[in-house]
Amino acid sequence: MRLTRYTDYSLRVLLFLAARDPSEKTNIQEIADAYSISKNHLMKIIHTLGKLGYIETIRGRNGGIRLAKDPRDIVIGQVVRKMEDDFYLVECFSPDGNNCVVSPSCGLKRALGQALHAFLSVLDQYRLSDFLTQKNDLSKLLNIE
Repeated sequence: MRLTRYTDYSLRVLLFLAARDPSEKTNIQEIADAYSISKNHLMKIIHTLGKLGYIETIRGRNGGIRLAKDPRDIVIGQVVRKMEDDFYLVECFSPDGNNCVVSPSCGLKRALGQALHAFLSVLDQYRLSDFLTQKNDLSKLLNIE
């Protein structure tokens, strides 16, 4: 199983925001600099996270972004499900593009489906707050003041 960069960066944004003082706002450039990621990549992610209610985006002169939810209320499995386009691990998972000739009698699809379910079930056991146990170290690594 491999997550897209979109999901990876989304989780990084949430982690960055959770490592900060919740009352303080940041901007996309600070996050981009902390992770050495293009600001352009992050703009769409920030927009999506805002639409989903994970972050608050404040426009204007004193604008910025911050978490809209308590880190204890952000379930990692839910974030991954919302940020990934699909979970078609193999061709036969796709409702539109399954041209595999063995698909009707292949047991592999069932096993891969179980593996995907197990993967997401494990992520459902974690909340963003679970990854803040070393918040001071995390803040230092991300250059958060």
